[in-house]
Amino acid sequence: MSTHPTLPNLPHVPGTDPSRCVLDGFRIAIAQKISNALPQLTTEQVYQGVDFGKKGVDFTVALPRFRLGGKVDELAKTVIDKFEPDDYVESVISDKAFLHFQCRTPTLVKSILTQVTELTHNTPTKGGEYGTNSGGKGKKVVIEYSSPNIAKQFHVGHLRSTIIGAFLTNVYKACGWDVVSMNYLGDWGTQFGLIAVGFEKYGSQEALEADAIKHLYEVYVKVNADAEKDSAVREEAQRWFKRMEDGDESALKNWRVWRELSVKKYEEEYDRLNVHFDYYTGESLVGKEWQDKALERLEEMGLISDEDGAKKVDLEKWKMGKAVLRKKDGTSIYLTRDIGGAIERYEKYQFDKMIYVVASQQDLHLSQFFKILKLMEFPWADRLEHVNFGMVQGMSTRKGTAVFLDQIIKEASSIMHEQMRKNEAKYAAVEDPEYVSMEIGITGIKIQDMAAKRINNYSFSWDRMTSFEGDTGPYLQYAHVRLSSIERKNPNLLPLPAPADIDTSSLTEPHAREIAFLMGTYPDVVRVALKTHEPSGVVTFAFRLSHAISSAWETIVVKGEPDEVKARARIWMYICARDVLGAALRLLTIRPLERM
Repeated sequence: MSTHPTLPNLPHVPGTDPSRCVLDGFRIAIAQKISNALPQLTTEQVYQGVDFGKKGVDFTVALPRFRLGGKVDELAKTVIDKFEPDDYVESVISDKAFLHFQCRTPTLVKSILTQVTELTHNTPTKGGEYGTNSGGKGKKVVIEYSSPNIAKQFHVGHLRSTIIGAFLTNVYKACGWDVVSMNYLGDWGTQFGLIAVGFEKYGSQEALEADAIKHLYEVYVKVNADAEKDSAVREEAQRWFKRMEDGDESALKNWRVWRELSVKKYEEEYDRLNVHFDYYTGESLVGKEWQDKALERLEEMGLISDEDGAKKVDLEKWKMGKAVLRKKDGTSIYLTRDIGGAIERYEKYQFDKMIYVVASQQDLHLSQFFKILKLMEFPWADRLEHVNFGMVQGMSTRKGTAVFLDQIIKEASSIMHEQMRKNEAKYAAVEDPEYVSMEIGITGIKIQDMAAKRINNYSFSWDRMTSFEGDTGPYLQYAHVRLSSIERKNPNLLPLPAPADIDTSSLTEPHAREIAFLMGTYPDVVRVALKTHEPSGVVTFAFRLSHAISSAWETIVVKGEPDEVKARARIWMYICARDVLGAALRLLTIRPLERM
């Protein structure tokens, strides 16, 4: 933190890193002052209690948390009497049991802007490192998410899992973990027997190649209707799937083609969503060997009962009911495949953690699955985590028709395209309006999804999603575009000199300070997201930063500021704000736009 020649030296506090998070340094400075005044406390102990302040104060420490005995107001008075301002901390006041600290504005602003610039543009990776940390170095996490069923609709539950899972992948990477992202496709089971039977009757090679997912779904809907009326169709489908399970090549041939075409189509759709998987695995790829071993081990432990020829495991005493592990015709079901799959993955990856991003309707299924692995005494069974989420109500196209992901994206794009056309001059300046309108549409879908805690259900609203007013995705893109335009409009101030050579002494206005302080909190926002697995904290941060910036536009002007030293400091602040807002959007899997 040597941006200031006069800055006092700070002790090291484990778990902090001022070289990646400026505010860690300010918190250590505050902790040290309290510990000097109250020697019964170490700097480390106090550090745990230095919290962000409410409106108008930077940091607050609640003295009662340290349980020191004696009167709180006397302790507070001791701290205040011994307090001496320095380049980190300017002032302290007490309010009953609380001590409120104010950081020194020039140091705060300069050190935050310097760190944002250095970590965004001047690291060996050039990969925008502001906000990242190395806390997870040497640890491996496997994240399974999205997991649609081939030949069924990619519905909203899969969309939520995709959005949340891709976010978690980014957060773990940002915190130094080695991440393996997996899409565990529903590509096995009796429905494929049904489709095979239906394909002979309704299938078209041409339609299949045009859009495999859509065509297989159409076939599935038709043959399903036949099976409702005629039980012989269902029986034929079961026999077909049994042949697939037994490895009969003639029964697997078509299925392999369908799977491959579907994965290809999914890759295109995920690419539009800015989502990429390391592996497309699936129920079909789980080996028989571990499924059988799992059954054997549970049999030995006396946990399996045979009911009408089906194998069940009794979890009643943990209030989890009875779980079916094998059907009476001997075919596997997805719980057995999940168990086999987890064991295979541990053998392959030796993960420190494995996360399943699955809707809360599956809470029971996942608790059964985790419990069975614990009962089987796998030492790694407690490394599995279920990140769940609520339902979305009312997500369909405006005509209310069945929803495929690409329909939702198309509709969102076209609404945005109409909006953009309203401003002819700006529209003319956009190079690729199709792409831009699609990105804004996707941003709208994602932000609406991630804005509240993930366990909440929410009602999907086209109007809210596509509005430029209020806290919406398009508003965030607009804020980023506006910040991006500032360089285009002020070429005379560029290129900027090195951070050390920019005079920021004029950046003392409350708006400038607020923007700088918010940017300084971003590394904390990332650390918290890792703990909570909540995208909503990052969304809230992006909105707070965008609001602070839009409040500053009128008073902290760049173009038209005659004092070039001031103008340069201001443009630097706005460029940093663009970089930090961009980093938050990228963490949320959103591609920030430069023009719209």
